[in-house]
Amino acid sequence: MKVLMISSEAVPFAKTGGLADAVPALADAMKRLRHDVRVIMPRYYRIDREGMEQIPEPLGVPMGREEMWCTVLKTTLPGSDVPVYMLDREDLYGREGLYGPDGSSSWPDNALRYAFLSTAAFQLCRSLNWIPDILHLHDWQSAPAAWLLKTSKRYPDFDRTASVLTVHNLGYQGKFPADQLKVFPIDPAGRNTGTIVRGGTLNFLAAGLSCADEITTVSPTYAGEILLPDYSEGLGDILSFRKDRITGILNGMDYREWNPSDDSALKPDNYNVRSLKGKARLKTRLQKEMGLPTNPGIPLFGMITRLTGQKGVDLLTDIHGPVMEHFRSGRAQLVVLGTGESGYEEAFRKIGETLPDSCAVRIAFSVPFSRLIEAGSDFFLMPSRYEPCGLNQMYSLRYGTLPVVRRTGGLADTVTDLTADPRKGNGFVFDNPSGIDFSDAVDRAIGFYNGKHQLNTAVKRAMKMRFDWKSSAKLYVQVYKSARKRTHSHKKLI
Repeated sequence: MKVLMISSEAVPFAKTGGLADAVPALADAMKRLRHDVRVIMPRYYRIDREGMEQIPEPLGVPMGREEMWCTVLKTTLPGSDVPVYMLDREDLYGREGLYGPDGSSSWPDNALRYAFLSTAAFQLCRSLNWIPDILHLHDWQSAPAAWLLKTSKRYPDFDRTASVLTVHNLGYQGKFPADQLKVFPIDPAGRNTGTIVRGGTLNFLAAGLSCADEITTVSPTYAGEILLPDYSEGLGDILSFRKDRITGILNGMDYREWNPSDDSALKPDNYNVRSLKGKARLKTRLQKEMGLPTNPGIPLFGMITRLTGQKGVDLLTDIHGPVMEHFRSGRAQLVVLGTGESGYEEAFRKIGETLPDSCAVRIAFSVPFSRLIEAGSDFFLMPSRYEPCGLNQMYSLRYGTLPVVRRTGGLADTVTDLTADPRKGNGFVFDNPSGIDFSDAVDRAIGFYNGKHQLNTAVKRAMKMRFDWKSSAKLYVQVYKSARKRTHSHKKLI
């Protein structure tokens, strides 16, 4: 099959979250299954043009009542021959941040920026004389492509193209004032705008959910959760109506990229499942780098996260709360790496200043340092209020760092509680997003740490687990086939 993936980000070019990891990994896995997969994304300010091929003709994209032009650059995913096409237009994408100047605000013209991405995808395919069988859309930034495909008369050459929308996080929907509908190309025949305007608000994700031939989420549990009122984020009516099209497919991870035996960030202390001596040395390295006492007798908990309410970080920011009691009393140490909402950043800074012997905080984004935390920690904290998939718990398992997680989304699909199932467990799980329940899970982890034999057994079991993209890619192929059957048996909406 011919598949075009439309994404706002992809590693190593641009990243704010797990979406950037998932798209290129899935594209590469699909390519290995012999499908013709290509990716389109914006060229942001920090993406170097060096070595990229420029498509000879500029791309004209109808937007509103006029045409906007851009240069298209072509490269490939590293280690793969998957083509990546980048839309190069400085006034839209030549900025420091992807979606806004910081993690708490958005660019005022985001409706235009990502409407352009969705619309340009059709024009690019035409210019390449390559009409895909599948438009695979990722999150709100490209969701309008499903709406354009189903409701516009501009794309008769895409009549046999089906759309699949993957929801990486339902909480981010791309909401804008209704008058921003004008950024999309005017259709001479008119179109059904009720699928993109909800309650007087333009909603990119709602448009995609309403019009996509198939919908996927990034874990089976999350696929069920979004049908519940507490998780539907105001889109329960659409999701309930289209629940027969929703499939949960767990994200995989790249075991070549994440490998403690040859990770350059860990040198010279690399380790593997047969010898864990390097992991113990990395714990000491991490403690020293963060100014913590080098005490091997107590467990070290790591956390790498966006500092937002979704991630449950508020359960830690109360320095006098039940979770922090374990660190206040000196029973354990905590290392935090992340950026996000300013209130949470300041709260964690104060924790680091108040408890310097047990808590160390770095408000930053650092890939090498995140590797050291994954490897040097004994346990990894993910108290998310919801987590569509999550990758850090998979990275932690790979590095023999047992996750402590809330039972939600992909965390529920990948982590088995050691207290409930000592023979198959690989971490610690709690149910309610409360300080008391989270504290109990941390307490169980601390107690488990003191039993060295059982700890080593669980660590080795975790390191042997595999969540590979090959298996997930095969499931996506089945979804693609279902989408094509649907589009071949139904006429477009008008």
